[in-house]
Amino acid sequence: MTTARAADDPAPRAPGPEAAVPRPVRRIPSWAIRDEDDLDPLPTGPATAGPGTADRATADPATADPATAGPGTTSPDVVTVVTVAPGLGRKVRSAARWSLINTVVMRLGNFVTGILLARFALGPAAWGVYGIAQTVLLVLLAANELGVGLAIIRWDGDARRFSPTVLTLSTASSTLVYAALFAAAPAVARTVGSPEATGVLRVMCLCVVLDGIAQVPAGFLTREFAQGRRMVIDAANFTISTTVTLLLAFGGMGAMSFAWGSVAGNTAALTGFCLAAPGTLKFGWNPEQARALLRFGVPLAGASLLALCVVNLDTLVVGATLGKVSLGFYVLAFNISGWPVRIISEAARRVSFAGFSRLAGSPQGLAEGFSRALAVLVTGTVPLCVLLGALAAPVVDVVYGSTWVPAAKALPWLMALGLIRIGCELAYDCLVAVGRRRALIGVQALWLAALFPVLVAAAHLHGIVGVAQGHVLVAGGIVVPVFVLALSRAGISARWIARACSWPFLGGAVMAATALLLERRFGDSRPALAATGLVALAAYTLCVLPSRQFLRGTAPTDTLTR
Repeated sequence: MTTARAADDPAPRAPGPEAAVPRPVRRIPSWAIRDEDDLDPLPTGPATAGPGTADRATADPATADPATAGPGTTSPDVVTVVTVAPGLGRKVRSAARWSLINTVVMRLGNFVTGILLARFALGPAAWGVYGIAQTVLLVLLAANELGVGLAIIRWDGDARRFSPTVLTLSTASSTLVYAALFAAAPAVARTVGSPEATGVLRVMCLCVVLDGIAQVPAGFLTREFAQGRRMVIDAANFTISTTVTLLLAFGGMGAMSFAWGSVAGNTAALTGFCLAAPGTLKFGWNPEQARALLRFGVPLAGASLLALCVVNLDTLVVGATLGKVSLGFYVLAFNISGWPVRIISEAARRVSFAGFSRLAGSPQGLAEGFSRALAVLVTGTVPLCVLLGALAAPVVDVVYGSTWVPAAKALPWLMALGLIRIGCELAYDCLVAVGRRRALIGVQALWLAALFPVLVAAAHLHGIVGVAQGHVLVAGGIVVPVFVLALSRAGISARWIARACSWPFLGGAVMAATALLLERRFGDSRPALAATGLVALAAYTLCVLPSRQFLRGTAPTDTLTR
């Protein structure tokens, strides 16, 4: 079940005849997030809802902001001093800890499941069909609810008064998206070179509808930093989906086992969200709210769709140009490269957007917060990327078996891409939190436009290795500089970014050299690989020790010029 994506907050419009209607009060001043196409705030008129929605205006203690003034008490043009609530840091740290534990446990479980399936149940061809279905599903999930679910997290006030309209929009749009996919599935499968993927697509993408329904209860958990409850739900999702997938795969159902496993797990997750956030699954309709929600969500849903197209374009290119067997190898390599991204970045992103949103009114605080968050992410990710990249062939052979060794050729380049993706995703959340919607859409559109021709040419020239190299070329040479420029315009200069990355990058270079030298000297037996990894990790740790105060948040930051 996907989590809500980051989005911008609508800004107030000029007073008019409707100005007497009370509106939600933002936690940050409008000057901090104003964009040229700022949106109207949410109307608060009564929603036309089904039974049981009359109490939606009741204040929710878990989401109420005690420092929020009444409507209309502050002019949007007055620059105010923003003070971060003392309890915010504790909430974010607690949520981040739970989120990290949750993500690590789930990813380790997925890792073990993948080994069992790759070694004993599925070959590269079946893995390729699964990769196609997974890619289509992820692209659809980028915009299936039109971005309106993010209002639950981002907007101030009592979210229960507009959540019925959010649920109606999200469910309706997700159902329409699935209906379109069901009709287009045969054509999509033929386009990517795997006609047999039609049935898998139709079953797996049922998760689109389940995700649309779950947006509101899941959004309330994210809004409240309730990552402990989220961990229980994800555990149920994982247990059920894995059990169904393994039973069907060993029963000979091939890639279809992934599809039914995903549907079973997401159904369990939806049930868990409803139990963890009771009273939030209520349908309703308010036309004014719907218009404001669509103006708020659609631009960010478009940016999110572009971002998912960027990440998954390579799968479509490989499937269409190189066939499903090569795609199976590439999907496995890409999944391995995603371990650091999913373990560390996914845990951080569940709390980063909410945290950046509350710092958006303090440019200095935002710059410090982003720099420290980036430093923590990069410091934790670099050793994983370096080890998997430097020891790609022996790791794949030992873990997955000799059948999958061709996947190792693309892995070093994909590990570099994974490291870049972590920084870009954090920058994405930060830019959304400060209202840089146009910049985000521009970056994603540029990325996609540059990537497509490069990947097609690279696939024809060098196969899956060329595709991985093309990804790194475009991301590192074009996208990263553009993101740095966009962040600098938001008040986060390149110096903050350099401070966050300098020690981890130095440590990564030392670690890579150490791992390669030891592997060449002692070979790639399992004991030798374990010893090589430990020594290389020790070398990395020594290199990043000077940054420990900054990572802990105890180093002085006011001397750094932005």
